[in-house]
Amino acid sequence: MDQRVLNKLVESVSNTVKSFKKCEIECLIRLFQNLVKTDGRIDKTGIDRNTFQEILHNIFGMTDDMLMNRVFCAFDKDNDNHINVKEWVKGLSVFLRGTFEEKLKFCFEVYYLNGDGYISQEEIFNMLKNSLYQQSSEEESDEAIQELVDLTLKKMDYDNDGKISFADFEKAVKEERLLLEVFGQCLPEAKKCLDFEVLAFRHIPISRF
Repeated sequence: MDQRVLNKLVESVSNTVKSFKKCEIECLIRLFQNLVKTDGRIDKTGIDRNTFQEILHNIFGMTDDMLMNRVFCAFDKDNDNHINVKEWVKGLSVFLRGTFEEKLKFCFEVYYLNGDGYISQEEIFNMLKNSLYQQSSEEESDEAIQELVDLTLKKMDYDNDGKISFADFEKAVKEERLLLEVFGQCLPEAKKCLDFEVLAFRHIPISRF
């Protein structure tokens, strides 16, 4: 990529992403370019769903297909089924260096599966069923999961409307931080983040940090 074009792109991205230095943004853009395998205009291409899920699995250690798909949707802000370079850097800023509030919003966005802004009983049931290893019969398992759904709503549904709003989720998680990923992993572990940063930023001279 032409250095002038790269510099312009770095400047544009840095206006909206404050958690990375410009040299780090440049590294993430170069990594994006390698992932999409193009020497041309990277602002005209993106990472597809399958490639992104491979990244989540191989680099960040995620294993839940349903939630990896939802993480893709959370990154893909314009809903075009590709993660463009700005979405890539912005999403990684939350993954790697997001504030508690940013991660709170991100997890909630991952968990409301149908995009209506609420986590419904059906969505809670499906996420819990998807994340729990079942050893008993399906009928017994469904009954046990429904009990978990009822317990979850009792703990998190503060306005008793049968679903979890962002206000409900925020209040519950602020009272008990372990509830942040209550329905399954949608953020990488700290060590995976550190390993990724070491890999992504390895060519930056120490003096630039």
